[in-house]
Amino acid sequence: MTKPSLNARLGIQSWCFRAFKTTPQVIAGLRQAGVSNLEICGVHVNVAQAPEKTLAEYTAAGITISSFGVNGFNTDEAAARKVFEFAALAGFPTISADLADDGPSLALVERLCTEFGKKIAIHNHGRKHALGSVAALERLFAKASPNVGLCLDTAWALDAGEDPVAMAGKFGTRLYGVHIKDFVFDRAGRPVDVVAGTGNLNLAVLSAKMQEIRFDGYLTIEYEGDEAAPVPALTKCVENVRAVFPA
Repeated sequence: MTKPSLNARLGIQSWCFRAFKTTPQVIAGLRQAGVSNLEICGVHVNVAQAPEKTLAEYTAAGITISSFGVNGFNTDEAAARKVFEFAALAGFPTISADLADDGPSLALVERLCTEFGKKIAIHNHGRKHALGSVAALERLFAKASPNVGLCLDTAWALDAGEDPVAMAGKFGTRLYGVHIKDFVFDRAGRPVDVVAGTGNLNLAVLSAKMQEIRFDGYLTIEYEGDEAAPVPALTKCVENVRAVFPA
């Protein structure tokens, strides 16, 4: 079965709505921004405490949960199992993840991926992150099965001195999710969130590469500015992405 177009799969990371504490507020924000997919984070669902009610609210509103995260995995199997159980309940195939780069943690997620029929996608989180560089990701993937792939965060790739478009091409077969996020950098090199496509990220080139590699994972806009009132900027992000991604 053919997956919906990239535009149809476009969603927003719920961390953008971190100042919104209720599900109806998040649903209203999504509707105003013009999307119906949500990569939900721990601010808006507690996977350890009966997440069925929260999931039912989103489902009733026509919102699809595209992933959950970014969720950190270590050797705590009970906590990890709750995440995988939520993925099974919500029906999304890939969990947005961070991973302690050690043998036991990798072995645990590999086992749970096999048990639940799910994958995890490592979120590269910039120059200070242990898995923020291409080289670090290559080392991890060399010892992991294809159940472990990449959630490419385009802005944090820029922060690490990497080319996000080149990363999409390099890891194409293991590219399971993308966070479309854009930075500019101040004189001290500190990143500043901007509307996607108005900073250092070339959306048109990214779109072409994702079509070339036939990307079929989850596609999520993330904008961390304007915490109290993010919807206007998120709406502009959605407009900019949809202008260059195929309908």
